Amino acid sequence: MTCQVLTDVATSISELKANPMKVVASGGGLPIVVLNRNEPAFYCVPAAAYEAMMELIDDMELLKIVQNRLSEESVTVSLDEL
Repeated sequence: MTCQVLTDVATSISELKANPMKVVASGGGLPIVVLNRNEPAFYCVPAAAYEAMMELIDDMELLKIVQNRLSEESVTVSLDEL
């Protein structure tokens, strides 16, 4: 079976069990795919990379809100009216 691997670094579940911090360090701060029987089981994502992904997701959600609001009808108000 062919599987898509979305990282440059891969490790086996056995290597991860033997020395998890060494495996994380081998990724150089990037995610690592953990293989089980030569198929991706999960991705090990360092904290900094995870935080960056969450920031991107938040930014994308905010962008959707901005785009929706730009299409709404605007009201002109003077400073005196406020």
